[in-house]
Amino acid sequence: MDRADRLSWKRIFQSAGLRGGLIIVLTIVAYLPAMRAGFVWDDDAHVTKPELRSAHGLVEIWTRLGATQQYYPLVHSVFWIEHRLWGNSAFGYHLVNILLHAVGAFVLFQILLRLKIPGALLAAGLFALHPVQVESVAWISELKNTLSGLFFFSSILTYLNFDETRNRGSYLASLVLFLFGLMCKTVIAPLPAVILALLWWKRGAVRRRDDVAPLLPFFALGMGAGFFTAWVERHFIGAHGAEFQLSILQRGLIAARDFWFYLFKLFWPAKLTFIYPRWQINAGAWSQYVFLLGLALVLLLALNLALRKQRHGLLVAALIFLGLLFPALGFFNVYPFVYSFVADHFQYLACAAPLTLFAVGVTIGLDSSAPAKTFLRPAIYGALLLTVGVLSWRQCHDYRDIETLWRTTLARNPDCWIAHNNLGNRLSDRGQISEGISHLREAVRLQPHDGQYHYNLATALADRRNFPEAFTEFRHALSELPDNAEIRNNFAIALAKAGKTDEAIAEFKTALQIKPDYVKGHYNLGNLLVRLRRPGEALLEFRKVVELNPDFADAKKRLELLEAQNAD
Repeated sequence: MDRADRLSWKRIFQSAGLRGGLIIVLTIVAYLPAMRAGFVWDDDAHVTKPELRSAHGLVEIWTRLGATQQYYPLVHSVFWIEHRLWGNSAFGYHLVNILLHAVGAFVLFQILLRLKIPGALLAAGLFALHPVQVESVAWISELKNTLSGLFFFSSILTYLNFDETRNRGSYLASLVLFLFGLMCKTVIAPLPAVILALLWWKRGAVRRRDDVAPLLPFFALGMGAGFFTAWVERHFIGAHGAEFQLSILQRGLIAARDFWFYLFKLFWPAKLTFIYPRWQINAGAWSQYVFLLGLALVLLLALNLALRKQRHGLLVAALIFLGLLFPALGFFNVYPFVYSFVADHFQYLACAAPLTLFAVGVTIGLDSSAPAKTFLRPAIYGALLLTVGVLSWRQCHDYRDIETLWRTTLARNPDCWIAHNNLGNRLSDRGQISEGISHLREAVRLQPHDGQYHYNLATALADRRNFPEAFTEFRHALSELPDNAEIRNNFAIALAKAGKTDEAIAEFKTALQIKPDYVKGHYNLGNLLVRLRRPGEALLEFRKVVELNPDFADAKKRLELLEAQNAD
């Protein structure tokens, strides 16, 4: 091969399209194990529910709060389409998540090229392949992250085009892409602040008319969406209560510790865990201020470099990292704070900033030597990307199925009560009741005031016909959740099995006072009354069942028999 041929191949390899395509291919390869994974944890709450699978259901996704787990209508519209395409087959959902993540990394690469940032390929590759991203990509529910991330990066890239050309079409396209992203996940609300930071880094100054004014509609959209999501989290998802009674100082301590936790996991991604331990925040302990002091020192150092030496990179990276983490730093209540203040998927977008800074440092260091630029750069890039890619490949196996995920979580966080509870329920449902009960007992020990956990243990104990202990757990559950009709219904069923029929009838009737249209309660009470040879009372219960649910075939059959007997 002569010199001209070698140069031609070099130009081809250095083309942005080929390198971007390489990122997409490597991402798909790294996440291949996830394609064979199933559904985990709350995936069933995101994959479209039966009552929303019609055209009317699609309208409800957009118009009714509470129709879906969170009000992210564009995400749930995509889930609606996906269910039409592949039903309950997990493969298609995983494939979409992986492709969205891969294309998002490609768009990030284009942004870095547009900004002429050294090491763009390495930075985008690290973003795509880093194992902290596995939680967002391999967990179907986090389509919220991958889809909003693609809109986030696309909006920035389009805005950079507007900044150069002042083309109105580019501006409107960027605004619309941002709006679409907010309808997927409002964690991208800091986008206009990110753009301002990039423009300041690019020019060394921010112009009020040309830079700030065009972004005002973006700020308004982001702030509005953010406050709306915080309200929804509180009123529809349960982000309130004793776990969220934190002072501003405590929230500041959480935020500083979060910063260092996420940064550490980027540079030492060992023992990544689906649910990390929840820290105990004590504003009276001096050791907890170390994280806050360290963060302040980093920001002061970065500010000093920016002001005195006109090196804005460290400050911009730190501000973007903090800005994109801000919605999950503890200043706003989000439901996962009940069990942990941190999660890998919280830094899905934010990690792009420190990874880019790292890539810049590696590239500049290598390029300071001409031989290193020629020979070492491909080798170092390859070694880094191969390392994170292999780690992600291995991490994907944690998401193979729900039992594997909970067992892995408990191996790394033995006091995770949610994992004990959910694994216990899973094992009990599969007939492994003894092991299931041991996990449910542990969940109750760790979370003694959670009525649901007592109820889950009570149900498993009743299945083993350990009625004395089951009744104790049912009563504990009802002391925490006295108005829960389902708990009272199942307590009544257990009482009836143990021969305590009078108590069972009393519990059924209490459940029906709480919830008069509770079909299962009326049906189960009717069955018990038939057993007790009280057909007149049973007849009333079955009539109520059929009135509430005319399609309940077994109830209709029993009603007809009772009416025939009554006629005789």
